[in-house]
Amino acid sequence: MNRNRRIFIIVFISFTAIVALFAIDMARRTTAPWNKHRQVERAFPAQRDGIAIDTTVTDDDTLLAPR
Repeated sequence: MNRNRRIFIIVFISFTAIVALFAIDMARRTTAPWNKHRQVERAFPAQRDGIAIDTTVTDDDTLLAPR
């Protein structure tokens, strides 16, 4: 194997690895179209009729409503 071919193979493998790492990084930071609805639900609290729902009070709270 001559020197030029060895340099070409090393540069080719390095370039391919860098492009693959960039692709993996972009794929991890991007939301798939079928997951966008779930991402919005996690980012913003649940709302009903424009009023935020208070999630701190539950039906099982015995101090506010004794049984």
